[in-house]
Amino acid sequence: MCGLPANEARDVTPVRSVRVTVPASTANLGPGFDALGMALGLHDVVELEVTGAGLEIEVVDAGAGGVDEVPTDESHLVVRALRRASAHLGIEVPGIRLRCHNAIPHARGLGSSAAAVVSGVAAAYAIANRELDAHALQLAAEFEGHADNAAASLLGGLVIAWCDAGEFRAERLTPAASIRPVLAVPTERSSTDATRGLLPDQVSHADAAFTAGRAALAVHAMTARPDLLLAATADRLHQDYRAPAYPASAALVRTLREHGVPAAISGAGPTVLALTREGILPEAVGVTSFEVIELTIDLVGVQIVTK
Repeated sequence: MCGLPANEARDVTPVRSVRVTVPASTANLGPGFDALGMALGLHDVVELEVTGAGLEIEVVDAGAGGVDEVPTDESHLVVRALRRASAHLGIEVPGIRLRCHNAIPHARGLGSSAAAVVSGVAAAYAIANRELDAHALQLAAEFEGHADNAAASLLGGLVIAWCDAGEFRAERLTPAASIRPVLAVPTERSSTDATRGLLPDQVSHADAAFTAGRAALAVHAMTARPDLLLAATADRLHQDYRAPAYPASAALVRTLREHGVPAAISGAGPTVLALTREGILPEAVGVTSFEVIELTIDLVGVQIVTK
């Protein structure tokens, strides 16, 4: 990880209450492993109030599922990110009252962890009366070791993310308006750490070259030539290796692609992302074991309202 320069404490007019709305995200888009991400029109909402002391956390399940498993102490991701960003910004937050409206499904490859981290970082910036800057991405990305999901939640739209000597960077692009994402969300969950453990230490030069070419094509297809998305979302770097972790999702990706639908595993899975133009999946494709959701692409990213 790249350390950030410590900021001295500042005299600021304190913000006591903040509301943060942060979008879900889908990463990789097939070949863009740890490099491509896109924000989706599904949002968590965090309401945070600075108090004199203590920590109160209320988690409201607005569709995410599994809120009983979310910690309600200092290990909560929003709180951890808030503390980390507050230290960087040189502010003190003695007590916290936190209310989380979680709509992003947990452990489904839709960036729920990154959204929580972005919420905490954004809240700290708001409390400090600071505009989000490049360090905000650095703070958020350090939690996961890659910036694709965090950058998408921060910036909205399509992002290209990379890390250079420990410094996380991202560029935002605007996706083509005709792309209508459809998600097929299974009930089972997937662990990012577990699926990364399935990846080999080495891949063939041929597979690496194939995937690099398709990742470059994906940027062009996502922004200017959606008709090329079927070819652009092909991957040989990670999806086949991870398929044993979610065989039903892997089978659905194959079936969708056989029907001409650009499809890929969303992030670490097991959600399937289909990049359609109609907002629907072919009737011939069986999705009875999945919840099918049509979403917009979020073009705004994190939104902050202070009180």
